Amino acid sequence: MEDIFFSSWREELVEDRKMSGNDKVRPGNVRLPENFRPGERIKAFIGWNGIILRDEDVDIVDLCARYAEAVQGESCGKCFPCRVGTKLVADWLGKIASGEGRAGWPVLIGEVALRIREGSKCSIGQTGMTPILHALEYFSEAFSSAIAQERKVRMGRYRFAVTTPCISACPGSLDIPGYVEDIGELRFAEALSRIRRSICMAGTLGRVCIRPCESRCRRAKLDETISIKNLKRFAADYEIDKNRRPEAAAGRKTGRKVAIIGAGPAGLSCAYWLALKGHRPTIFEKLPEPGGMAAIGIPDFRLPRSILRREVEIVREAGVEIRYGIEVGKGIALKDLRREYDAVFIGVGAQDSTPMGVEGEERGYRGFIPGVRYLLEISMGKDPYPEGKKVVVVGGGNVAIDCVRSSFRIGKGDVNLVYRRSRTEMPADPAEIRDAEEEKVSFHFLCNPTKILAQDGRVVGVQCIRMELGEPDESGRRRPVPVAGSEFVIDADILIPAIGQKVDLSFLAADDGIRLTKWNTIDSDGETFATSLEGVFASGDCITGPDVLVRATGTGKTAAEKIDLFLRGGKLEVSEEERFRALFAAIGVYDPDERISVIGGLKTPAPSMLDPEERKRTFEEVERGLRIDEAVVEAARCLRCYRIGMIALG
Repeated sequence: MEDIFFSSWREELVEDRKMSGNDKVRPGNVRLPENFRPGERIKAFIGWNGIILRDEDVDIVDLCARYAEAVQGESCGKCFPCRVGTKLVADWLGKIASGEGRAGWPVLIGEVALRIREGSKCSIGQTGMTPILHALEYFSEAFSSAIAQERKVRMGRYRFAVTTPCISACPGSLDIPGYVEDIGELRFAEALSRIRRSICMAGTLGRVCIRPCESRCRRAKLDETISIKNLKRFAADYEIDKNRRPEAAAGRKTGRKVAIIGAGPAGLSCAYWLALKGHRPTIFEKLPEPGGMAAIGIPDFRLPRSILRREVEIVREAGVEIRYGIEVGKGIALKDLRREYDAVFIGVGAQDSTPMGVEGEERGYRGFIPGVRYLLEISMGKDPYPEGKKVVVVGGGNVAIDCVRSSFRIGKGDVNLVYRRSRTEMPADPAEIRDAEEEKVSFHFLCNPTKILAQDGRVVGVQCIRMELGEPDESGRRRPVPVAGSEFVIDADILIPAIGQKVDLSFLAADDGIRLTKWNTIDSDGETFATSLEGVFASGDCITGPDVLVRATGTGKTAAEKIDLFLRGGKLEVSEEERFRALFAAIGVYDPDERISVIGGLKTPAPSMLDPEERKRTFEEVERGLRIDEAVVEAARCLRCYRIGMIALG
């Protein structure tokens, strides 16, 4: 960042206004992209942690005046210091910028800004005054000069946006502090309405989201993270408890038709938002029911089918047609859909299993069942292999955990999980690992299968070898290395590989014109989701490989916005909101080294759960939702960490 001549970001002062050449200091806490969009250079950034200046022609007085306006406009007005103080600061700075300032106002602005920062209820006031205080300290002469000369400042061109650490981490861009605050103030319907502005599957994600937002929750620096996922579930469950249904406000009908391939999270999300924009989406799903991997890959004890079906019905009521039992590539081709529809969206999931690469895997032994197929058959109410009673699952992700936990529930008594690394490196949700341990799954860490043992064409065991952790690999985790001579055998009549998933794109014909990547995923534009065939878009697992549900719903919504642009003849480009998301991601909204001067000690409530011995014999939902009193108290722990960032453009 050699072109940055001033920065007060994150308490690191870089002051190069009077320096040149080798004397200049390169800021260490700043990652400011050069451009906001092609042809729009970022000349300055002002926000919650300070000021960053790249071009000397940025007028600091005008920058602060416009930023103060933005802060005042975003103030919720619920606390006196922010409601009144930000108006005073914005008015005074505005008058200084217009040549109507008075001597002594900078001192008053500084005093009021300090009171706002120290007395506000939330981060709008607590952080909104920080860059203004920095400007008054390091650019005092600019303010005094503007007042003395009664000079109108040079008007700049600015854009601003609001974020939080949790929103920045959320693939669905949910207004998390907003809906949490709604719950804390007993506005449960409003909370769910706010959630549904960003996602259409609140009850589903309220149960199975991997919670990237919670990993960026500032409350965890005081005691424990806000239970964001459980509060989302609470809002969705409250609607069910009250027997209410949302009314989708579809846009004006356009008459445009869109074919959606796959009724998984990406396809459902894309179809829902297209319907709300007035288009006519039709989903083609090869299975007899919707949900994709959410339905066949997540057992009912984690995600009850009734919840998923209800949310799909909400999607359907918005104006989405779903045709079941239709497999694209068999009977109907992609080129047929492209000819009959105005646009096509591909949202197929990763429903094939990755092979382990061990001896005997390809011989078709009875009792050898890939993890996704195992879960699919269980979800259809079948025991995949009734003769088998001793189960070994290989893998460390959520599919592996779901396989072992489901095995108990279909009557298997001896259930084992083999994983080549330690428990610490397991990619599965820690809460799911804990639940499996409580249900008495036998874990075999630092082990890897080497050979399938069989008799008369059926599995009777698996030979494994012990592993030790070596140097880190490309994933950042320590590479497992076999320990010579440490082979051992685990008796088993069911062996389930669950080491990974892959996307089946066999429905694509060679002459369809869809370009693939070297990883056998669809090569779609990372910003617009357009493929190499005009009018065909794709997102979700089919472009990323196996990924999490919340990202599929998020990219499905974004893809719908790009398809809408295409159908209306607009230019396919990144929205301003998306550009700010990328900008905030580069700058870093969450500060891992931040120290918070708030008294902690309030723990998050743990939802009640079925007893492990009881729940392992039933597919009844394991985890109960929060009670009203628990949800309200939990919501009150939120620090409402809104931040405002503004850029000056050139």
